[in-house]
Parts: sequence; structure tokens; C-alpha cells
Amino acid sequence: MDTATAVDALLADIRAELPTVRLLTDALDRESYRNDETAYLPAELPAAVALPGSTDEVAGLLRLASKHRVPVVPRGAGTGLSGGAAGIEGALTVALTRMTRILEIDRENLVVVTQPGIINADLKAAVAREGLFYPPDPASYETCSIGGNLGTNAGGLCCVKYGQTRDWVLGLEVVLADGSVIRTGGRNVKDTAGYALTHLFVGSQGTLGVITEATLRLRPLPGPRATMLAFFASLEACGTAVASIIQSGLVPVTLELMDRETIVAVDEVHRLGLDREAAAMLLVESDAPGPAAAAEMDAAEAAVMAAGATSVVRAADAQEADWLRQARRLALRALEEQGTVRMEDVGVPRARVPDLLVAIAEIAGRHGVRCATFGHAGDGNLHPNLVFSRDDPAAAGLTHLVRDEIFRVALSMGGTVTAEHGIGSSRREWLPIQRGEGAVAAMRAIKAAFAPLGILHPGRVL
Repeated sequence: MDTATAVDALLADIRAELPTVRLLTDALDRESYRNDETAYLPAELPAAVALPGSTDEVAGLLRLASKHRVPVVPRGAGTGLSGGAAGIEGALTVALTRMTRILEIDRENLVVVTQPGIINADLKAAVAREGLFYPPDPASYETCSIGGNLGTNAGGLCCVKYGQTRDWVLGLEVVLADGSVIRTGGRNVKDTAGYALTHLFVGSQGTLGVITEATLRLRPLPGPRATMLAFFASLEACGTAVASIIQSGLVPVTLELMDRETIVAVDEVHRLGLDREAAAMLLVESDAPGPAAAAEMDAAEAAVMAAGATSVVRAADAQEADWLRQARRLALRALEEQGTVRMEDVGVPRARVPDLLVAIAEIAGRHGVRCATFGHAGDGNLHPNLVFSRDDPAAAGLTHLVRDEIFRVALSMGGTVTAEHGIGSSRREWLPIQRGEGAVAAMRAIKAAFAPLGILHPGRVL
């Protein structure tokens, strides 16, 4: 059966057997599911888009897709930065954006049970009303979905203290490629029964199954954050300050970096009064209880001044703290006001942050490419952003040239080509370079065990 015939047969079965599933088949409707936020990557138009509202509907879709051998692309809110949710020609995109219900907030056990389509910020707000806190905090938290966070093992601004998404997942409900449904984990904080399947699915980018429910850990809601900005005359001094804060034993909830290009772009758009002459800026925050937050900020201020900070600004209240925090959250959008931005995602051991900062600037300068770097300096994760004039014909070639050199440098420092965005399709050729062919062969064997027909996300990650 050719692809078009198989898709037609699949859609006929979906309409007959799953009449409550919303199907998008018009080309204009499907177009909005072609790309994720990695818009500069080539992507294809999905053959159709299904929007299920329940686990049973997801299971039915995958059962029928397996029957007709039609590839499936699981998709959350489409905010990913690796091409992992982009369309595939001849494939069915299964978008989980209708599955937004919080099924239970269990205060006694400090867990929340939720469907995957809920937006991260909405989940945070719902549990906060109960005096609880869900820490994972991607910069796109107002638009990204929990399912996408699970698929990519998303990081964010709080990782330095609270870790990545995986650290807050206790259990999952997953639909496998053949339509069968399994549960992993549960509500137990400690559980060593069998393989750690929960952690296997988190970060697998939909290549092993489709997550339809998650049991997530919570903690009591912390008090207001103490917030500080520190400015530096050089990247080296800023990197040294990061290392000094970590080595001093401080554990800030946020330790974020922006270089001069990013500072200027953010201040140009939002007029926050940032020091545009500074080579770099650190955002440092504490959510320690009571007086401990002020003490932590005092110690952090001493560390950054010893490293060569030229000025320090501390928020006077929660409103001012939010303004300062927004400077970091708005970084990518501010850069996108100035041209086409191609964002990367590298990580190194935290002590090598100063070396990576200098190397990124040297590589971009040598190739004559404007580069704005920001990121989660406290956990060694930096985002070099290559900024080009719109419709620059050299952008694609220069992107690969500069990116590949940055990847090689990061790996030479014991780092990674992706700390939080995932491999997807944009970094696929780098996975065996980083992990080795033997490790990738093991990953292929795992994928074949879970999806032997190869219909789940073909060509993604592996």
C-alpha cells in the first residue's frame, strides 16, 4: 500500500472508530503543525493532525496507525528547539493540546496528577493556589506544555537548585506504539521494582511512546525570592563569578547569565535600565526561607564583587524582582526583534563555564558572526544565539560551521551538544559523536523493543 492510500485508510478508520477525535486534514490547518520553534530547520507538512482528548483516544490512534503502518509524530505545544515536533510527510501528527486536565492535587503526598497538554505556568499556578510548588521552570514556561517538558527532559532557570524535569517525575501513563497502555512508577518516593522505565521515557522525545498522564512531585511553596543583578567588564570575570558562587557552597535558585549582545537587545526592547556597557550580567536569586535569603544574597554579592563585578543591583521588593527576572526570560524574544536567531544549547562541567564563554566568543568572532550568549550558568548550560539579517543567504552555511565548532569545543571540555533542548532532528548526527556508536546501538535496540514497526518519530533522535 502506498503512503497516500495508507493515510486515507487510516483516516477512514479513525472517523469510523474514533468519532470524537478532532481531525485536521485541510492544508492550511496542517501548516501550523509543520514546524516547532526551530523554524529555520526544513520541515514537512503532516498528512493529517489528530487532537485526542483522552488516553483511550490516543491508544486508538496508535493502534490504527500501527495497523496501517503510518508514522506518528507526538506533539505538545510546539515550543521545542530541536525540530523534535516538526511535521513528517506522510505521517500523522498527534497533538496533545486538548488534554489539559489536572486530575488530582494530592497535598498529603505532595504530588499532582495531570494530563500532558497543560501549560507549565498553568500547572504552577494551580498548585500554588494550594500552597504548593512545581519547580521545573523553562524560560518558555508560559507557553510550553508539561508533555513537551517530559519529552525533552526540559531544564530552565531553576535547575541549579532543583534539577531538570526528570527529577520531579514519580510515575507515567504511556501509550506504546501498538496502542497498549502501561503505567510506570507511582506515588512512592522510593521504588526499585524493576527497570526505571519512568526515567527512560522522560527525555525520549516521543520515540518510545506517548505520555498521556504524569504523576509529578511537589514541594511546599517557598516565600518571595531575593533577587540580584551583577554586571561585569569581561566574560572571564563573569565566568569566574559563577565558579566562585558554586565553589563557595551557595545554592541559589537561579544563576543566569547574559552577555553584552543580549543585554543591549533586552534593554532596547524593554527599557529596563540595564548596564549596556557591561560585557556580561548575572541574575542571582535565593528562595531560602526568611532571613536566610538575605544572607545568601550577601554571600553571593561578596563572591561577585571579589570576581570583579563593576556594579550590583538588588531588588527592593517582589515587583522589582519580577522585572529583573523578566530581563532573562525575554532574552530570546528580544533578539528575534533584531533578525533571524539560531539558538544552540551546549553544556559543560560548571567549572569550565569561563572557558566555554571565551571559546564561543572567539569562534563567532573568527567567522564574523554576531553571537549573543545567555543561559543557565549555574549548571553549565549556555545558549549561543547566532543572529543574522533576515534572508541572509549565508546564514544556513555559517550556522552549521559555527555550531559545529562550538559543539566540538564543548565536547572537548567534557560537555554535551544538548543540555536541555534534546537531539530531535537538529543534532541527530552528533549523538554518536558524543555517546559513541555502541551506546547508540543500545538506544536503537531499546527503540526497536518498544516500537518494532518504526512508526514512532522515524528519523528523530536516532
